[in-house]
Amino acid sequence: MASLIVTNGKQEGSYYPLGRRTNVVGRDEALPIQILDNMVSRKHLQIRFDQTANRYFAYDMKSRNGVYVNNRRIEDEVALQDGDVILVGMTAILFADRDFKDKESALLHYKKVGERMRVTTYGPRDFDPTPVGPGETGQPIASR
Repeated sequence: MASLIVTNGKQEGSYYPLGRRTNVVGRDEALPIQILDNMVSRKHLQIRFDQTANRYFAYDMKSRNGVYVNNRRIEDEVALQDGDVILVGMTAILFADRDFKDKESALLHYKKVGERMRVTTYGPRDFDPTPVGPGETGQPIASR
């Protein structure tokens, strides 16, 4: 079975085992997977298990702000893979293609995935955002 782990926002760390049923994700308080985010529709996303394909699929339920899987807006039903990041509103949700014994083991998995996804920065750490050089008019913007 699969699970969802909320990775940011008000509900960061929330864990939802999916089972083999169809799940609806949204802002509606009657939903088993409620996301408290003003950019999320009442019924935003559907995740269903297809027994013949033995996979989970995500479907945008005509939400106003769309559903993004790995930073790509989905238009049709999309097959989910382990480690996919689903964005609904401003809330990111990690899809894990496995079930966990408890919330703590799910969060440990999330932290390990987060370590693998961490971006390494190179170059100077002190960046001066003050623009220098000619502006649109050709005149200097700022002088040092």
